[in-house]
Amino acid sequence: MQHFAELFIASVLLAGLYAAMAFGLGLIYGVLRIVNLAHGGVIMALADSTGGACAFLNLPEGAAGTTTIESKTNFLRAVRAGHIESASRPLHAGRTVVVIETDVVDADGRLVARVTQSQAVLRPA
Repeated sequence: MQHFAELFIASVLLAGLYAAMAFGLGLIYGVLRIVNLAHGGVIMALADSTGGACAFLNLPEGAAGTTTIESKTNFLRAVRAGHIESASRPLHAGRTVVVIETDVVDADGRLVARVTQSQAVLRPA
């Protein structure tokens, strides 16, 4: 039950972060028209967040959490309008490392970036 409560709290916090990011980026890119493309750092941050959540959901029994130890991003196209979405899947879920692959797509479903991450499995002290 404690694991469920921790997961629920983490999900609520992550949803709040996404909402704040969406509002802020919508204001900057949509209303103010400062720039007309999604910065690579925004794409990487989204992929790291969804990759971390995926790793957390695939932690082995007894693990306390996870942290990114390596991340590689291949940018495939620019995003000049609309929105981006990401989906993560575990490639390997071991005792010490979880490897995640995340695809980021634009509003038309075209692949924008592919991210591969290694997440360290953290054990309780």
